[in-house]
Amino acid sequence: MNLPSPIVLPAGASAPDGVVRLQDWGVIRATGPEAAHFLHGQLTQDIEQLDAGVARLAGYCSAKGRLLASFVVTRPAADELLLACSADLLAATLKRLSMFVLRAKCKLSDASGELHVYGAAGATAAAIGLRAGQCRSTGEGHWIGLADAAGVARVLHLRQATAAAPALPALDAAAWAWLEVASGVPRIVAATGEQFVPQMVNLELVGGVNFQKGCYPGQELVARSQYRGTLKRRTFLFTSPVAAQPAQEVFDPTDPAQPAGMVVNAASWRDSTIVLA
Repeated sequence: MNLPSPIVLPAGASAPDGVVRLQDWGVIRATGPEAAHFLHGQLTQDIEQLDAGVARLAGYCSAKGRLLASFVVTRPAADELLLACSADLLAATLKRLSMFVLRAKCKLSDASGELHVYGAAGATAAAIGLRAGQCRSTGEGHWIGLADAAGVARVLHLRQATAAAPALPALDAAAWAWLEVASGVPRIVAATGEQFVPQMVNLELVGGVNFQKGCYPGQELVARSQYRGTLKRRTFLFTSPVAAQPAQEVFDPTDPAQPAGMVVNAASWRDSTIVLA
């Protein structure tokens, strides 16, 4: 595998443009007067200070500081938060979070049937006019600006299921997946649950960890990794000659008996395979 600097679109490929339904994403909804306070005590991000019009990345850790899930979080109303995450770990994450609600005035639910997740890229995304971390709500749903990838604009769209599909150009799902990996922003999936401390996947470098907020599960271990220099692994973006899958181990050919790393996310498009590992 070779480290590109910087990552560029595959040879001969024009910038992807359009919108695609993201079947591998889902949405958790938290409602109630104490929803923000509850999530603030569970996630790596400052949720209580999350304002309307702003989206943030966040992680949900085990008591050992290992990521169980990662989210794109937005707050369309004072008593409502939406957490977009990988669909394959949504049910388990929702169940675990619900165990700790106790007497908090917060209701958690799977909103994936009500809000379908779309990804927009290229000129279509740029025309929406949102920078990374900005969001806008309309009657059709919520638009969230994401980090650019290989110079291509990206937007996440949580669309009301009752609304018709966006009347926009269709985007190749493989192109979106490639751009997601190229952005360098990790997404925890079921296969990689509990494999990484947030800093191993650079979650704090992309704004997904707040070190000034109060406690959350695993906070002590996450802080120790940050301030005591105990971190021994980091995530890098590589090209690969072969397809790869999340949680697949990576080996150095000079030491084939010992794994040198693990794939976080991977995607192939236009004869180009890239991995976060």
